[in-house]
Amino acid sequence: MDQKGFRRGSFQSATSDEDMLEIAGASMDFSMADDDPPLDREMGGFSSYNGGGMNGTSTMMDFLEEPLPGVGTYEDFNTIDWVREKSRDRDRHREITNRSKESTWALLHSVSDAFSGWLLMLLIGLLAGSLAGLIDISAHWMTDLKEGVCLAGFWFNHEHCCWKSNTTFTDRDKCPEWKSWSQLILGHGEGAFAYILNYLMYVIWALMFSLLAVLLVKGFAPYACGSGIPEIKTILSGFIIRGYLGKWTLVIKTITLVLAVSSGLSLGKEGPLVHVACCCGNILCHLFTKYRKNEAKRREVLSAAAAAGVSVAFGAPIGGVLFSLEEVSYYFPLKTLWRSFFAALVAAFTLRSINPFGNSRLVLFYVEFHMPWHLLELVPFILLGIFGGLWGAFFIRSNIAWCRRRKTTRLGKYPVLEVIVVTAITAILAFPNEYTRMSTSELISELFNDCGILDSSKLCEYVNDFNSTKGDDLPDRAAGPGVYTAMWQLALALIMKVFITIFTFGMKVPSGLFIPSMAVGAIAGRLLGVAVEQLAFYHHDWAIFSGWCSPGADCITPGLYAMVGAAACLGGVTRMTVSLVVIMFELTGGLEYIVPLMAAAMTSKWVADAIGREGIYDAHIRLNGYPFLEAKEEFSHKTRAMDVMRPRKSDPPLTVITQDTMTVEDVETIVTSTTYSGYPVVVSRASQRLVGFVLRRDLIISIENARKKQDGIVSTSIICFTDYCPPLPPSSPSVLKLRSILDLSPFTVTDETPMEIVVDIFRKLGLRQCLVTHNGKLLGIITKKDVLKHIAQMANQDPDSILFN
Repeated sequence: MDQKGFRRGSFQSATSDEDMLEIAGASMDFSMADDDPPLDREMGGFSSYNGGGMNGTSTMMDFLEEPLPGVGTYEDFNTIDWVREKSRDRDRHREITNRSKESTWALLHSVSDAFSGWLLMLLIGLLAGSLAGLIDISAHWMTDLKEGVCLAGFWFNHEHCCWKSNTTFTDRDKCPEWKSWSQLILGHGEGAFAYILNYLMYVIWALMFSLLAVLLVKGFAPYACGSGIPEIKTILSGFIIRGYLGKWTLVIKTITLVLAVSSGLSLGKEGPLVHVACCCGNILCHLFTKYRKNEAKRREVLSAAAAAGVSVAFGAPIGGVLFSLEEVSYYFPLKTLWRSFFAALVAAFTLRSINPFGNSRLVLFYVEFHMPWHLLELVPFILLGIFGGLWGAFFIRSNIAWCRRRKTTRLGKYPVLEVIVVTAITAILAFPNEYTRMSTSELISELFNDCGILDSSKLCEYVNDFNSTKGDDLPDRAAGPGVYTAMWQLALALIMKVFITIFTFGMKVPSGLFIPSMAVGAIAGRLLGVAVEQLAFYHHDWAIFSGWCSPGADCITPGLYAMVGAAACLGGVTRMTVSLVVIMFELTGGLEYIVPLMAAAMTSKWVADAIGREGIYDAHIRLNGYPFLEAKEEFSHKTRAMDVMRPRKSDPPLTVITQDTMTVEDVETIVTSTTYSGYPVVVSRASQRLVGFVLRRDLIISIENARKKQDGIVSTSIICFTDYCPPLPPSSPSVLKLRSILDLSPFTVTDETPMEIVVDIFRKLGLRQCLVTHNGKLLGIITKKDVLKHIAQMANQDPDSILFN
């Protein structure tokens, strides 16, 4: 029975997400020539409650006492049935609870089952924190390797190499143990030739790292590319992408993330760390039966894993939980909130124990500001919010246009060449400017920094008047030549970051967007902060400054403006609000600055939403055609279920199976001649009275197993979906009873039901399809894909874009 749409032997690993699917250089063909008929592949994988849950109690298959392997599972690129999965879990829990009263062993089993969720969260936190620490340490070392090597030990990065040096604080980066490549090869580091050699080595190392990264991704784990958050959102909504959270993806993503960050490309590791943590969660789920066999329970674990990923990415456990709740999770019950909190706590504790940055902090750019902000500063903060919203909208439109061009032209056939070209351009432009040469995390740390007496950065080269210095707080001072040099260098860095990030995000290497977006905002914020600081210094007698900024006072903190700008740009790109503010004050320790952060984040969201409603992750979900039903948007069109259901008036009649009059051969003919993934079961073709719904996958498995294991099952055997089959002549072959694979309670709506109610049902219950009736008779069917196509059509978008390519 190797008919279209069915693969023999594809059911053995149907519950495992570890199988890798090669997609490099290929597009998924979900165009579906049979999309016009009522049942499309979106419904593939829907099966019965297997005698439990909504079906009530029913007999098992006559030819086998145990449920068949593969029945009740899902095929790749299909949506799970949330209602069925939750029902199965309730039945399992009810059975364990009832058995716990019978014996001590059963009671212990009940306790271990209840505790297994917390144990799983502990393991996820430990593994995610350990991998994040490994990635941080490796990326820091390999980033410095582009500029030189440590003689005391090649495994030390620049900072660690100079810890034991006797150099002064101002010359701490020039310790004798650290040698640039020109010093190592030529014996000196001065002069044009030494500069050219360092330049060349920087570009060569960058190209080597990026080439290795893209080759590993293309050769071993195509799903390891990109951020991963759009796909994580889609998977958490119930879609199945096998291999996306598998062990190969985890290994390759961890290695190539270090290589991609170290190459100097304009990308970050924070988004991919969410993917890494979710891979950890998915793999560890296989240790526990209740998570391995239930897709809905597994998605609760993945929500918690996403929180742990953000926790270790930013050192923000609370922000991680809120990020999972606000941005990625589709179903987030209170129990998942607690477990997410625990997983994020364990992950942050593990990372803190590893101490990857050597500063006893969870992040590289932890800062503390000493001066409060003034109410009038809300004006520049809101200006930064406007800039963040404009940048976010511009970036999303430009990046989506470039990614669409990559998908639809020959450019997409050469991912390795694209990565090499973008890396070469980035490295050549970055090296001459010290603010683009350093890693983006170090740049943000520098921009957030509040200048102190001992700071030797060019950003802190002010004209000092030590007579007015009070303790560690320095008054506002006139900018020196170093500050002006830093300003134009930062302006050039801003232009480069704005444009190069557009072409970098979406390439076939792991690429996060959090850090590049924050860098753009931090540069803009620091530029504005220094401008306001100098304005206040030279014009302190102006009305806007006279009341609160007297001469010799420390009024303006440029680092705070950088922090607010970073939040504004990140909010403009991702459209996060609550979680963004919490992440920002957790990673900077700036509790006092929540109001400026809130003002900037809210302004950037309003401005960006006015230009385009979608954040970057939602835009990439739509670009890739993932079947994601956005819960945040309202459906306000006045259409009815009959306008969306299949079949339409011009289509062939609905393909159905009768409850007790069709033979095995009849059903096999239907399955072979159609590509539908499920079939309504009716009393008779004439009456069209609905009995239930049966899945193509379950039919194939059940019939094949019956032929092998039940005597007397032949092509002329009657298939019966009822408890009591009609009497047959004694010479008739055995009857095949398949009631246990029949869903006796499929969701139904009438043909006059408003589509806004139907959309709400699909969103809140996680349905895969519902049947449409009129006066109790079956009329048609609406699938999740039909709903998505209808929403796209009502929004004047191409409905055929919901095809997953």
